[in-house]
Amino acid sequence: MGGAPTVLNMIVNSSPCDRKPLPHKVKIMTGGSSPPPQILSRMEELGFGVNHLYGLTETYGPGTYCLWKPEWDSLPPEERFTLKARQGVQHLCLEEVDVRDSATMEKVPADGVTMGEVMFRGNTVMSGYLKDVKATEEAFRGGWFHSGDLAVKHPDGYIDVKDRLKDIIISGGENISTVEVERALYRHPAVFEAAVVA
Repeated sequence: MGGAPTVLNMIVNSSPCDRKPLPHKVKIMTGGSSPPPQILSRMEELGFGVNHLYGLTETYGPGTYCLWKPEWDSLPPEERFTLKARQGVQHLCLEEVDVRDSATMEKVPADGVTMGEVMFRGNTVMSGYLKDVKATEEAFRGGWFHSGDLAVKHPDGYIDVKDRLKDIIISGGENISTVEVERALYRHPAVFEAAVVA
């Protein structure tokens, strides 16, 4: 089955009387926004196996998926679910997915810290916006489709979306990720759901 993180949140916070034991592990795909690691953990406690996908309408659905590495199974739970929340590696059908500097178009270092914009190329990427030449030209600046999502690339090649370009909070010259603030809020047991708006 599939469901956005909001749907997963509804499942994990459902009334115990509404729950029934699952006859087997149910695989569920999630995307549409960054899933909080805490929600992923609670879904697995209920018997779901969650796979995280990332993409946009313009990439014809999933552009990346968080391909699970068997060696991650032995990691402590918090670390395991933080890894599972990453957007991962490129989907088979795409020519290329990368994190690049929006202005220079240079690749960002795979250091897990330097932010850049997620960009796509491939035959599943749209060819343009209908009757909007200006928006199409802007979206494909430098020969790549610009997602508008800011991310870091980890040394293993997995990408981790930190925020939407238009949502990042700039305070006194500091960039503050709304996604990181949401994840911090979800750690508090009294928080049911969080949405941080710049």
